[in-house]
Amino acid sequence: MRSSYWYSVWVVVAACSYGVVSTIIKLAMRAGFSTSEAVTSQFVIGFTIALCIAVSQRKRIRVSGLGYIIPAGILTGLTNVTYGISLNYLPASLAVVLLFQFTWIGMLISCIAKRQFPSAIEYISLLVLFVGTLGAAGLADVDLSAIPLQGWLWGLGAALCYSLFLFFNGKSSATMTTSNRLVLVAFFALITTAVFQSPQIIWDGRLFGEGLWMYGLALGLFGMVIPVFLFSISVPKIGLGSSSILGAAELPVAIFVSVLLLHETVSVLQMIGVLFIITGIGLPTIRGKLEAGKK
Repeated sequence: MRSSYWYSVWVVVAACSYGVVSTIIKLAMRAGFSTSEAVTSQFVIGFTIALCIAVSQRKRIRVSGLGYIIPAGILTGLTNVTYGISLNYLPASLAVVLLFQFTWIGMLISCIAKRQFPSAIEYISLLVLFVGTLGAAGLADVDLSAIPLQGWLWGLGAALCYSLFLFFNGKSSATMTTSNRLVLVAFFALITTAVFQSPQIIWDGRLFGEGLWMYGLALGLFGMVIPVFLFSISVPKIGLGSSSILGAAELPVAIFVSVLLLHETVSVLQMIGVLFIITGIGLPTIRGKLEAGKK
């Protein structure tokens, strides 16, 4: 039970790490870089860090289990690509809500893979998370009738890609170390991102000559290395369904960091939404402790 608790903590830490990414990208945009350039720098430097970690361990990089590693890497890149495209059609608040549909999509994938239904407490958690996400994203003033179909599809596509990334990244391999998994996921994520984003920053001098690397370093750590590493350790232990619920910790952190660094304002409704999200995340853990205490 104690080890299971820590695996849950690592999933929350990984999700919180992802929550910092949107603010860093906004800071990069304020500095004159495009979203595409910031995302590309994230995976270039993220792969470089992952490679350094793998080499420092002085172990041969194994390529076994690529049937899960390649999809995990590709889906990591596609999540960022589809989410970025959705922002061309959607207000940021709605884009966040659609991305966070990964909570129930991940639960659905888990149910299909395990051929079993969610527990009652998981149903309740998903409902509380959904209500909290609507409030925390600040959708009260958004005119949904003006949103084009492409926006809805790209937003939900990002949620699907993120859910599938968690699924494939959570498949453990006995012959592969976590650092090997990290570097291979980062490599295929980089290749995918380079196809759709701005690979020219690598050779035109913009990455290192104009200071983009500083944002890329932060993005690579918080948006690639830390979450992928921790998800690789934890998701196989606690399962995709629980990981999807715990992953909702990303939104409260994103809101907090945007207030702290971007000085954005938060309404009372958003604060209530954050409290709902925290409650939804904690319900399965509280239920598990209560059941353990009865035994």
